[in-house]
Amino acid sequence: MDKISKTINKLRSQDLDDLVEQAWEIRNRNFPRVLNVSVPSAKTYITDHYQNKQNIFVNISITGNICELNCEHCKRKLLQSMIPAKTPLELKEVGESLVEKGCHGVLVSGGAMSDGMVSLDNYIDSIRYLKEIGLQVIVHTGLVNQTIASKLKEVGVDQVLIDIIGDKETIKDVYHLDKTPEDFEKSLRILKGVGLEIAPHIVIGLNYGKISGEYNALHLISEVSPEVIVLVVISPMHGTPMHGLKTPSPDNIARIAAIARIINPNTKVTSGCARPPGPQKIETEKLLIKAGVNSMAYPTDEAVDYAHNLGLKTIFKEECCSLL
Repeated sequence: MDKISKTINKLRSQDLDDLVEQAWEIRNRNFPRVLNVSVPSAKTYITDHYQNKQNIFVNISITGNICELNCEHCKRKLLQSMIPAKTPLELKEVGESLVEKGCHGVLVSGGAMSDGMVSLDNYIDSIRYLKEIGLQVIVHTGLVNQTIASKLKEVGVDQVLIDIIGDKETIKDVYHLDKTPEDFEKSLRILKGVGLEIAPHIVIGLNYGKISGEYNALHLISEVSPEVIVLVVISPMHGTPMHGLKTPSPDNIARIAAIARIINPNTKVTSGCARPPGPQKIETEKLLIKAGVNSMAYPTDEAVDYAHNLGLKTIFKEECCSLL
């Protein structure tokens, strides 16, 4: 067992309050006392503290609503909220239209093929064009090979997002994918190796609400030393097999966040846009803030007030949380 694994196992057995306090101390020692608040226009955000605008930072799907994996937690529904651009020419045209509307940046994503990769090959020149017309471009890749990673680096994408799953059964049962955690680690190392800025994501509770491979995913990510670690929480969607399932408790979510902060003391940790709604949401957000996250997407007013009470200044930005 290597050093990171030993540290994670030791921290998992510690009292949560002690973990959170340790994480909070590390956060305040190594980072400014600021909570960056991410409110891109993929969702409408209107609170007492801020109201975002349309078309400032948007999500684009190069596959429309098509995804060969048809994962259990999504069933292609996340793709329906994105702007479709199903051909390279259409991606250029969508980019031009968005710039005219005042757009600053885009997430280029799409459904995966049966091998877990997003079919980016034919879109490289179009992604280059998006950069040329002044857009900030981040790409959600799925699994990658050396060729795609090198091309993304060549065209100058600002960041690459990739989900890291640490449990083989979750990969099989939820993603319908015949891969292993090591395959996800390999993609992460390829992206890092070509010099791309990477923002690996951990979906807490991806295995039908259970904590399964999250700590292994954190281990794999921590070995690569990414620029930012993004933590999201499974949010059961209507029309999927996961609708109505019990989501991870605030304590379990906070424990993962605190350990992520402790073992990555100089890496930004952010709470991404997916957190389940309901009575536990505010408690979860407060615990995540105290556990040392640097950024949070779409927080409640109560969470923003809590950050202020802890002495944190909040800065609202209309771009993806991984960029803050």
